[in-house]
Amino acid sequence: MRVFVTVVDLGSQSAAADHLDLSRPVVSRYLAELEDWVGARLMHRTTRKLSLTAAGNETLPRCRQMLELSADLQAAVSAPDEAPRGLLRISVSTSFGLSQLANAMAEYVKRYPGVSVDLQMIDRTVNLVDERIDLAIRTSNDLDPNLIARRLTVCRSVICASPAYLREHPAPQKVEELSRHNCLTHSYFGKSLWHFEQDGEPVSVPVQGNISANEAGTLMQAVIAGAGISMLPTYQAGVYIKRGELVRLLSGAEPMPMNMYAVYASRKHMPTTLRSMLDFLVERFPEVPLWDEGL
Repeated sequence: MRVFVTVVDLGSQSAAADHLDLSRPVVSRYLAELEDWVGARLMHRTTRKLSLTAAGNETLPRCRQMLELSADLQAAVSAPDEAPRGLLRISVSTSFGLSQLANAMAEYVKRYPGVSVDLQMIDRTVNLVDERIDLAIRTSNDLDPNLIARRLTVCRSVICASPAYLREHPAPQKVEELSRHNCLTHSYFGKSLWHFEQDGEPVSVPVQGNISANEAGTLMQAVIAGAGISMLPTYQAGVYIKRGELVRLLSGAEPMPMNMYAVYASRKHMPTTLRSMLDFLVERFPEVPLWDEGL
């Protein structure tokens, strides 16, 4: 099964043979043995490329699950004091990855030098199994109940503008006044409606502007350049507010906070390396994170 999965991932039997340190005939024999066991042809083989048959498409995800179970079994019976090691693939949004997680991972690999981390900066929800992701950092107040997740911290947002923008446009004093400003919005969160809590009551305000983006860092750079007002996560905007490059607006109205989770596939026995990463993230990102201090 490992040979089959590796051939699919690398695209050829020769590449799989090199990766697994096997000969090409051994790789071919293992594939043939798996096909005999399944009772169906799994691949169309040509001189130029390999493609999966219908049976191959059905077999591939199950082979991945079997390999994960095998790894879980090894982790479950390994010595409890065994140091974490191996590769962890982590999916995270570009904005959080650049502003917070990259530095955190630098500290983690110093603590656990036997671990390698592959950061996948993806601004969409990934399928953990299909994309072979061990852990995903997600921000949500409506997490899929079928997922296994560990809550990390809270993601707060602030309404910001640059000093240059505010020199040309009077700062809004009430959330309702945002409708008269050029509001730069996120493509997936609050595209046309921003939600607040003001005086203990929920308030929603329609907004519009001439720039939207699917990634918060792009919006932040546009705001710093004076293009308009935006709702930005404090983990990213906080340092710019403290330096005076951004001005926080409407401090009496807090944008609705969201929870941050570490999400992973359902596994009865968690590998030591994944458990160590979860514990590290909980320690690194407490309920009141460092980036919110002083805001």
